[in-house]
Amino acid sequence: MKEKKIIYYEDELNDEFSTAKIIPRVIDEKYKYEHNSLWNLASYILQNFISMPIKYLYVKIKFRIKFVGKKKFKQCRNTGYFIYANHTQPFADTFIPSLADYPKRNFFIVNPENVSIKGAETLIEMLGAIPVPGNKGAAEKFLKVINKKIESHSSITIYPEAHIWPYYTKIRPFKSVSFKYPVKMEVPAFCITNTYQSYGRKKNKVKIVSYVDGPFFTDKELTIKEQQQKLRNEIYNCMVNRSKNSNIEVIKYLKKEDFSNEK
Repeated sequence: MKEKKIIYYEDELNDEFSTAKIIPRVIDEKYKYEHNSLWNLASYILQNFISMPIKYLYVKIKFRIKFVGKKKFKQCRNTGYFIYANHTQPFADTFIPSLADYPKRNFFIVNPENVSIKGAETLIEMLGAIPVPGNKGAAEKFLKVINKKIESHSSITIYPEAHIWPYYTKIRPFKSVSFKYPVKMEVPAFCITNTYQSYGRKKNKVKIVSYVDGPFFTDKELTIKEQQQKLRNEIYNCMVNRSKNSNIEVIKYLKKEDFSNEK
């Protein structure tokens, strides 16, 4: 493993460390969230057949990935559900939930930047990206397509941390807003926690071990807001506990104010 890189951060909720610099497109009421049957068929073939060997080989060769607990998804094979995951890789993060959840079709709620790459927008959309809406008109279409995916028994992955922190070994605090979907749609939720663990003779090589936990269910005796917060807390605490299995750092993250105080 190369010498450890250090990244200094200020805000765990808003700092972004992805190397890609993309100008996001505007996701308004003109954005086409739904497509015709031919487009959907091509998307299904690409998403669940053509791309799967590529996804598998990428994470297996680069990260020697291992899944722990993915059989838990089978408990909800006859319903749609949401998956929450930590956000620590630009490419692997979009592959891991689909591989763990296969053969169920998996979609992703993404930031507009993800569908703003010139020449690749359609491909990314066909692979399951559903961008966050930018206004009320787009929001109505967004919620409609989310409901349709769940009703068709697909899964939808959400990254509640929102921003990529490469190789980060802890769980950043996240808000409860993204947990409104399973609450309002009355469907289960799962979480995937990607951890970084050492292997090799000198224990200096890095692999990803992904832990699947759930299903988590909403508590209908509570108000909508209380259900969101409770579900968020249960999943957050589970991910924090799983993240403790990370035992190697590729990148060290230091908070700027803490570093300044030490000096």
